[in-house]
Parts: sequence; structure tokens; C-alpha cells
Amino acid sequence: MTLTCTAAVLRETGLPRPLDQSQPLKIETVTLLDPTPTDVVVKVIGAGLCHSDLSVMDGTRGRKTPIVLGHEGAGEVVEVGSGVSDVKVGDRVIFQFAPSCGRCRNCMAGRPQICDVAPKAAMANELISGGSRIRGEGGEVIGHFTGVSCFAQYAVVNRGSIVVIEDDIDLADAAVFGCAVMTGAGAAINTANVKPGESVAVFGLGGVGLSGVMGAKACGAGCIVALDPEPSKRAKALEMGATHAVDPTDPKAVEEVRDLTHGGVDAALELAGVTVAMETAYDVTARGGRIATAGLSPMGKHFKVHHADMVYHEKSILGSYMGSCVPVRDIPRFLSMRRSGAMPVDKMIDGYIGFDELNLGFEKLAQGGAVRQILKPHG
Repeated sequence: MTLTCTAAVLRETGLPRPLDQSQPLKIETVTLLDPTPTDVVVKVIGAGLCHSDLSVMDGTRGRKTPIVLGHEGAGEVVEVGSGVSDVKVGDRVIFQFAPSCGRCRNCMAGRPQICDVAPKAAMANELISGGSRIRGEGGEVIGHFTGVSCFAQYAVVNRGSIVVIEDDIDLADAAVFGCAVMTGAGAAINTANVKPGESVAVFGLGGVGLSGVMGAKACGAGCIVALDPEPSKRAKALEMGATHAVDPTDPKAVEEVRDLTHGGVDAALELAGVTVAMETAYDVTARGGRIATAGLSPMGKHFKVHHADMVYHEKSILGSYMGSCVPVRDIPRFLSMRRSGAMPVDKMIDGYIGFDELNLGFEKLAQGGAVRQILKPHG
């Protein structure tokens, strides 16, 4: 069934702040084409406001426009393509922003989050099944963001972009599991492989960073040091499992973390996407330790590491895309951890907004105070 619905369309990047005045996201009526055999149509119940969307809006991450943003969300299936047999109308689903082809080298090696095929579709603003399903006035082609585009009332996505869930979690709240929780908790659990009793430093305390704190705690870390320039975020991290909080802009921050951890942490999680945070994470890591980074700094940015120092101290630097998660395996695990109380994700949700507040919501995110605001497309 061809649908018309409300969506937030980005038509121009790099508009000046405050964003609630420049209004980069235009609230428009769009048409969604019928799903192909491998697509599904989802009624979007909740969509999280994330820095990855903001970085497209401000031009940090280049994307062609027009495009419907939104990559962290959840909803209910309302239609399935003729070739989809394992999903049915009424299924509750969480979007995942890195679909996989199932046939490339990385997919066959059990690493679907770094599928070789998906990035090509993402950079073209298309679905992994090919092309765009979003049309504007007069048949204008509008692009998909990471194959999801959930800043809309409905989304047509490839079957591989959803994970069916049985958990009774409110679907608006479930949105955060599609990016923040997978990326942050996954970085601690899967990439850094934090072990019971180890010490951990988490840099950046947005939704991803706070999920990193929860992931480290769930692993049984003995000392978790949370670092962010924003005092309210440091306080939030202490509520959610951090044992200590440090201002990374303090000239003595590195010394303080080393003192707290008897010479440095076993694992540092760089989840801010800032090169200076990456360099500080390296500095606070103990000999033999590891640094896992899931932060995406602007293209062209580099961080400095002394080669001989890395070798002599046997430090490991690990890239972590989507928390090294296999979504169909890890999202149910993380939901189970929430159910048991081990992952109190509700504490990082600031509130719920409508389309009319979306640009203001991103301005709050850009200012640094907000953690996770949830768009409810249907009010």
C-alpha cells in the first residue's frame, strides 16, 4: 500500500545555530513507495535524537540532500514484502542502522556490522535492496539515512534493518537500543571485552557514553571513571553505575584518573568522537591495556600516538562500529539486561517531543545538555 505521511526532511546542511531558528529540518508530507519483495513497512513509534543525525545537519558528515534523517528507532510492522517470510504484520521491531548482505567476507565471518555492501548503499542514500522508497512533491526522490529514516510516521526499510523483539518495553523507549545502547554497551562488552574487576574510563557521556558506563558495570568492572565536560552528564553517569566522575578539561585529569586506578585503566572507551578525547584515553590507559573507540570525529581528523610507546607498553587500539554487535543476538540480550535492572536505560531519556519541537531538540543536543530526546511521530 502506498502511504503518505509526515516526515522531517533535511534539504540544506550547515545552517547557522540556533537550529530552532534556522530550521534545517522541514516538516513535510512525503509519499512512501510500495515495498519491494525484501522490504517491510514500519509504523514508527519512537525515534531518538542522536549526534550522528546532528553531524549530517551541520555538515560534519557529508550526505546528499534532500534526505529524511533518523536512524535510532522502534515501531510496529504494518506491511511486509512478498519475499519476507519471517516477519509478520503486528511484529514489534527495533531498527538497526547497519544492515548486512549475509554473503560478503565480513558477514560470513560473523561480523555483519561491518558488511562490505551496506556502506555503499548508505553513502548513496539508498536501501541495501537498492534505490529510495521516499518521494516528495512531484515525485522528487528523497534519500534514506543509513537505510532507516525514522524521523517519519512510517518507514520503508530492508528486512535486514529491523530486529523483531518480544520484550514488553514501551516502543518509544525501545528506540535507544537501536544505536545508543548497541554502540556504547557493545563497545564495553564486545569490543573491549571488559572483565570482572577491571578498571574502565568512559569518555563522552551522551546516550552512547552512558550506555558504555552501563555496559562496563554489567561486565563487573570494579572502577568506572566517567569523563565529560558537562557536570550534569557526570552526575547522570554516577547514577547509572560510574564509581567516579572527572572533568576532562581539568589540567590534572589524566593524573587524577591514574591515581584513581593505581596507574591507569585496563580499558578506555572513547565515545565522544573528539580527537583530544582519544589522545587522553590513550594517556590514561595502563600498560597492557586497550582503547576501544566508537566515536566518529569529523572526516580528516587524526589523533597522535607515539609508535614506540604503543609497542613498549603493549597498548591496543580497537575500532568499534555499532559496538561490534550482531543486532539479532545483542539487542535481545540488552533488553533482557534492562528487564533485570542491569541496564537502566530509562534514566538517560530526557523526554518526548513532536515534530514541531524537532529542530529545538537538536539545538539542545548541540548545546551539550541533552542526552536522549525521543521523537513520537504520531503525537
